[in-house]
Amino acid sequence: MKSMLKDNQIVWAIHQMEADIGPVGPSLDSRTPFQYLVSVILSAQATDVSVNKVTPILFAKYPEPKDLMVADVTDVEAIIKSVGLFHNKAKNIIKTARIVHEELNDVVPTDRKGIMALPGAGRKTANVVLSDVFEQNTFAVDTHVSAISKRLHFVDQAATPLQVEQKIVGVLPAEELHQAHHTMIEYGRKYSMKLAPDKEVCQLIIDCDKLNEENEGLA
Repeated sequence: MKSMLKDNQIVWAIHQMEADIGPVGPSLDSRTPFQYLVSVILSAQATDVSVNKVTPILFAKYPEPKDLMVADVTDVEAIIKSVGLFHNKAKNIIKTARIVHEELNDVVPTDRKGIMALPGAGRKTANVVLSDVFEQNTFAVDTHVSAISKRLHFVDQAATPLQVEQKIVGVLPAEELHQAHHTMIEYGRKYSMKLAPDKEVCQLIIDCDKLNEENEGLA
């Protein structure tokens, strides 16, 4: 088993990122819980910037679940085309709107299992909505969070998103998870996790490489 950073070192590294990035919150525009859920579904494999460009048009036309559930799929596709995977996403958000309206009385579930039962909503979507909308202590793992966790030796290179989530949730105080998620996303946007060690310019990555080497020496 390859050595990793110790739990207290991971917490230190996340706090260093927060000091670098400063206060930061969700980058998806904030709306009703249902509209936020739809925005998060649309954000899969797309940038929040691209989602924020199309959602004002989408929600101006289809503001409530009852409106979106009867939308023409080709019209929805035309609106969201620029975010990618638009065929599947259009179908999923229309189906999700129908379930939320007809089965859930227009109320977005406030538990992970309930959100994950909706079309197009996986564990990451559920964790984002629960954290950002309902202020629950969940931690979502996107590509930035995963890349940072592997590059800074929080987890093994082969770790799954669930293993990354479990590691961070296991070391950070619950009330820090929301901030840590958004900080790590911004950190991943600011610094490349793909530079060769000898070309590395980010001091925190250099420091974490050293800590990892020291831990391997102790192993």
